[in-house]
Amino acid sequence: MKILVVNGPNLNLLGIREPDIYGKSTYASLVQMIKDHCAKCNVSCECFQSNHEGDIVDKIQNAYSRFDGIVINPAAYTHTSVAILDALKAVNIPTVEVHISNVNSREEFRRISYVSLFAFKTIVGKGFEGYLEAIDLLVNLNKDK
Repeated sequence: MKILVVNGPNLNLLGIREPDIYGKSTYASLVQMIKDHCAKCNVSCECFQSNHEGDIVDKIQNAYSRFDGIVINPAAYTHTSVAILDALKAVNIPTVEVHISNVNSREEFRRISYVSLFAFKTIVGKGFEGYLEAIDLLVNLNKDK
C-alpha cells in the first residue's frame, strides 16, 4: 500500500506558528512520526507540503494510479479551495482529511471545509496523532478490498 500525505500552507512553520494552537513540535518531527508509523504498518508513504494551491492540485493529480490513499491537511485551503476538492474528486483516491487543531471550535470560517465534501473521514483536534489515525483508517480500508 502507498499513501500520499499532503500538507497545505504554513504547516512548514509548525513549532513557530501559533504554538498555543498547533503545538511546539516541528514539521520535520511530524514527517518523521508519519514515516515511522507507516514503516510499522508496512506502508510506503510520501509526504508533501506546499504553500501554493496549484502545486497541491498538481501533486493530487499526479497521485492518480500511483497511490492507494491520501491523507490531506489542506490548512487554509480547506475553507477556500474548490480546485483541491475537484482534484480529489477527479483522481477518486480514498482520502482522509486531517486538522491538527479543532477547527470546529475556532473562528466560524474555519468550520467550512470543501475537502470534507469528498473525504470519507475528517479528523480534527487530535494534533499529530490525527495523521496516524488517518493512516490506520486507510490501511484498514485497503484490507477490506
